Amino acid sequence: MGIISLIWGIFALLWMLLAFIPLLGWGNWFMIPFATVGAIIAAIGLAMTSPEKRGRAKAGLILNLVAIAVGAFRLVLGGGLV
Repeated sequence: MGIISLIWGIFALLWMLLAFIPLLGWGNWFMIPFATVGAIIAAIGLAMTSPEKRGRAKAGLILNLVAIAVGAFRLVLGGGLV
């Protein structure tokens, strides 16, 4: 589960960077639910693995949470969330 959430987080961050391009900000509406699913997968991975093997799941959780936070901030900034 850890490697899946890590890859999911990398894709979410790449998608977030793509949504920074002007006129592609609407991509945040799709990226935020995508990253939320990745964060849920990471949380499941954290709960199911032993404490010494949680590094990938933690990294995936952090990447997905950063993507969610920046995407939501971008939507607020651009008037996408009122």
